[in-house]
Amino acid sequence: MDRRNFMAGCLGLPLLAQADGAHAQAGLTKIIFPFAAGAGGDTLCRLIAQEIAPVLQRTMVVENRTGADGLIGIKAVKGGSTDGSMVLVTTGPTMYLLPMVETTPSFDTAKDFVPVSLLARFEFAVVIGPAIDAADFKGFVAWLKAHPDKTSFGVPSNGTIPHFMGSRLEKDLGIPLSRVPYRGSRPILNDLIGGHVSFGIVTLADALPQHRAKGVKIIAVSSAERSPFAPEVPTLKESGIDLVADAWYGMWLPAGSPPEFAGKLGAAASAVLAKPEVKEKLTAIGLIPVGSDAEGLSKELAANTAFWQPIVKATGYKIEN
Repeated sequence: MDRRNFMAGCLGLPLLAQADGAHAQAGLTKIIFPFAAGAGGDTLCRLIAQEIAPVLQRTMVVENRTGADGLIGIKAVKGGSTDGSMVLVTTGPTMYLLPMVETTPSFDTAKDFVPVSLLARFEFAVVIGPAIDAADFKGFVAWLKAHPDKTSFGVPSNGTIPHFMGSRLEKDLGIPLSRVPYRGSRPILNDLIGGHVSFGIVTLADALPQHRAKGVKIIAVSSAERSPFAPEVPTLKESGIDLVADAWYGMWLPAGSPPEFAGKLGAAASAVLAKPEVKEKLTAIGLIPVGSDAEGLSKELAANTAFWQPIVKATGYKIEN
């Protein structure tokens, strides 16, 4: 399935995903997604809303509450109604990185939210432009050492996994690197093609179209194993860097929500993600459907927190709030 055509089709999905008329509506549920419409996570939300509305017998609405690297949407759900009318779907990194980098954390994931389900994984890629004379990651490292004045790299935003991946690479390679924050992946890829930065760290899904068109070259992926979307590209671990840094989307409810509803919602979401037609639609945009119970989400969050906390702390990076 063509990713561009599929995304265009999903943007045409109504914001309101209603249950079949034969079902009585029990109420309205807003799925709060703290990022812009049109990206992979937004499409994930709309597919889930469309599919679980009949199961829960509720009207499902996807609402994009953007801003402050996800904080606006997260705060909208924190302390919200516990009657099932508000659900948060966001990336794992927003839930564990933001409390690490804010001078005064705006939320406590464990205290302010009820875990529901892990939804889907996505991967990051190390990408170089056509001006770089390197066949693979090891060749690129040699190129960086030979060009110490050209070590700038682009990340989609400060305080993100790509930001801290860059910090970890700087430490492991022993090469001073210069981070350049952008607003998203597209301008990074454009600047790679133009030779304005030496490499970028972006989501694999964003880099794949230009990689396949030979505009840029993906030289490593950050997942534990080679990606099903680019099996020809080695992982960072294969390339000599002991770093696994994928990310994921999860679902939460406000603290105090009934565990019975959380369980029903999680089971419904996991069942949706197991459908072959949903898997096909999500893999078409670079997402790997997962699905889990609340415990699975909590374990994933705890493991990521433990892994990234010392790396983030070592950078000294903070957001004043």
